[in-house]
Amino acid sequence: MKFSIKSIFWPKLFDLIINKRYDKKTFMSDLIAGVIVGIIALPLAIAFGIASGVTPQQGLITAIVAGLLTSIFGGSKFLIGGPTGAFIVIVYGIVSQYGISGLIIATVLAGVILVMMGVFKLGNIIKFIPYPIVVGFTSGIALVIFSTQIKDLLGLQISDLPADFIPKWGVYLRNISSINPYEAALGIFSLLVIVFWPKVNKKIPGSLVAIVLGTVGAIVISKSFGVDFATIGSKFPELAGGIPLPRPQAPNINFATIRELFQPAVTIAILCAIESLLAAMVADGVTGKKHDSNTELIGQGITNIITPFFGGIPSTGAIARTMANINNGGKTPVAGIIHALVLLLIFLFLMPYAVYIPLATLAAILIIVAYNMSEWRTFVYLLKGHRADVAVLVITFLLTVLIDLTVAIEVGVVLAIILFVKRISETSSIKVIEQRVSGSESDEAPNEIDLISIPRGVEIYEIDGPFFFGLASKLDEIDRESYHQIKVRIIRMRRVPFIDSTGLNNLRNLWKRSRKERIQIILSGVNSQVFESMSKAGFVSEIGREYIFPHIQLALDKANEIVRKSEESKRFKPSGNVF
Repeated sequence: MKFSIKSIFWPKLFDLIINKRYDKKTFMSDLIAGVIVGIIALPLAIAFGIASGVTPQQGLITAIVAGLLTSIFGGSKFLIGGPTGAFIVIVYGIVSQYGISGLIIATVLAGVILVMMGVFKLGNIIKFIPYPIVVGFTSGIALVIFSTQIKDLLGLQISDLPADFIPKWGVYLRNISSINPYEAALGIFSLLVIVFWPKVNKKIPGSLVAIVLGTVGAIVISKSFGVDFATIGSKFPELAGGIPLPRPQAPNINFATIRELFQPAVTIAILCAIESLLAAMVADGVTGKKHDSNTELIGQGITNIITPFFGGIPSTGAIARTMANINNGGKTPVAGIIHALVLLLIFLFLMPYAVYIPLATLAAILIIVAYNMSEWRTFVYLLKGHRADVAVLVITFLLTVLIDLTVAIEVGVVLAIILFVKRISETSSIKVIEQRVSGSESDEAPNEIDLISIPRGVEIYEIDGPFFFGLASKLDEIDRESYHQIKVRIIRMRRVPFIDSTGLNNLRNLWKRSRKERIQIILSGVNSQVFESMSKAGFVSEIGREYIFPHIQLALDKANEIVRKSEESKRFKPSGNVF
């Protein structure tokens, strides 16, 4: 088989460059979409940066660098990359415990994991994580984000806010009397602007309007009435002297740090994979195009390896910005590149004015982000579903809110595997057939005329479904309950699409026990994939190729022959000393 780099990694931008099918009309569509998405991304990038425990320029740098790299190396024509609300909780925790240096290491590790996931073609598998798990930790993240913004929204005078959910709300309740009425009014005003602005104009984002009005309003009130508002400048006084351009920096990396940060890195990688592929799937559904999941994972990996060295934080594909790109006419990855360039121009020429933005307005933006993330209607709907799904949903949600997002992701993945095994096991079965068996190898229900009588001394085990570790133990249970005087045991496998190592091991153990009991094992209806697995494991040579048949009738003929020879040998065997 010839190796092809295109089968593993082929960004959509490469097609555009090689095919040379890019015209002025397409560029104008991408230009308009890129400018609009860049403006939409501005307030979000700043808000995500501050909420994540880093500076606003780091959020904006992430949107610039990651947005550019996602469009260059991504597997979707429409995906817009950058910081998102999903990472706020995990990034804040890493920065608090390990500092910026730890965040760089964790993000780079996550990038390496994403690249490996793409190389080993795990893109399609990631998309099959159960929906209740995705909704559980997404809703949990939304509630945690909402909780972190109450202090700034209401202007509460709290010096030391606990990180944990329940203690945090306890502090809020004890300090409710310290609400700053001016900041609370500004925060609520900003919320109302974001909510109702789309009824005025859908092209200009409400979050940007809220920032402009909130900033102007705070400045006017401050100068007119001497009221001080908490702003980006008051929280980050070092920005008042101007914002320096980022310079690539390398952290001090050692094995001990890598070991400590590997767990958070896995969380970042899984979150990035899920959110990026989900956004790409949504874009496919709207546009009718098709993304490359494995290329997207590798592209996101490259992005997260490079971005932190410029001072950025973890990034992923953003659903809202991707949809804004599509709705405003974006056609190719060029729109994403233009969006990054627009943000770069803002960073170079307008970022010094960001120090005047009120924290209450940014809190309002993040609360709206949290509301949109929460999917509360979907959450309520899923609570009416199957008990197993409800349990998974609630467990993942509570772990995210009360314990830790990393724990929630790990438990969620384990629960996903358990659910998969359980449901596959429920669709697979093993049964013993002793009297008559269908002579057809198709999946259709047998007609009376198709039924074949099973000879005396022959027993048939029919396996229906994948023969994997979730089903293999049933074969042992059925075999140990069988005490018939039989000479041949036929394992019918016409409905077995694949067999794993555990299923193969149990089949080998059955063959060994049967041989000790002088019972011959015959396999029937083995497909090419299962046969190849058995052959590689050496089981075909052990059991003998002459005992593996494509059709049940041939297997029964061989069984009849073995039973007949066994009876003949008994008939002519001397009964003992006649004297």
